[in-house]
Amino acid sequence: MADARSKGVAVTAELRSYLVAHSVPGHPAVGQLIRATRDAMGDLSIMQVAEEQGPFLTWLARLVGARRAVEVGTFTGLSALCIADGLTDDGRLTCFDVNDEYVSVGRPYWEAAGVADRIDVVIGPAAETLAAFDPGGPIDLAFIDADKAGYRTYYDLLLPMLRPGGVIVFDNSLFFGEVVGGSTNPDVVAIRSVNAHVAADPRVDAVLLNVGDGLLMARRR
Repeated sequence: MADARSKGVAVTAELRSYLVAHSVPGHPAVGQLIRATRDAMGDLSIMQVAEEQGPFLTWLARLVGARRAVEVGTFTGLSALCIADGLTDDGRLTCFDVNDEYVSVGRPYWEAAGVADRIDVVIGPAAETLAAFDPGGPIDLAFIDADKAGYRTYYDLLLPMLRPGGVIVFDNSLFFGEVVGGSTNPDVVAIRSVNAHVAADPRVDAVLLNVGDGLLMARRR
């Protein structure tokens, strides 16, 4: 029985399917890429965004009318596919990652979904490649899902590029629920730190959502 003091719902596999079925419909390549990642990556496939986060990212890109978007941490490209699907017709998504082998898993599915021509990939340490990045105009949307110790650096680099009303989204912001415990895991410590920093930053309006493993969202004022 659910706790009467809380309206929270544990997301089972059946409920996740229900969530996806009642969200922005994705291209069949989305499901194909999810399965391909599981086959190719095994236990590492946990690095892929939660299935229900994909439609949310597509919807969010459409909500903000994203023409220029950035992703830090692409893995096999599911989130990139979903963000690119939500861009304007002339939109561009620039993905920053350190492992082209992982990214290459997703490329055939970007092609199948018809979004490959919207996506640019930059391989290298994101702290360096982002610092040298010229987006050609203000960014509308950024998604950060990379090494947790780097989140604060990526945020500090991206926020000045973001237009007023633009949004930065961080994944894994609840870190399997460990953010509220006494964990000294360096990843948890880094997540707690960036959550606190963004929530207190007067340049943005922040909200932390229990979607997937937690999404921290910051809208530039």
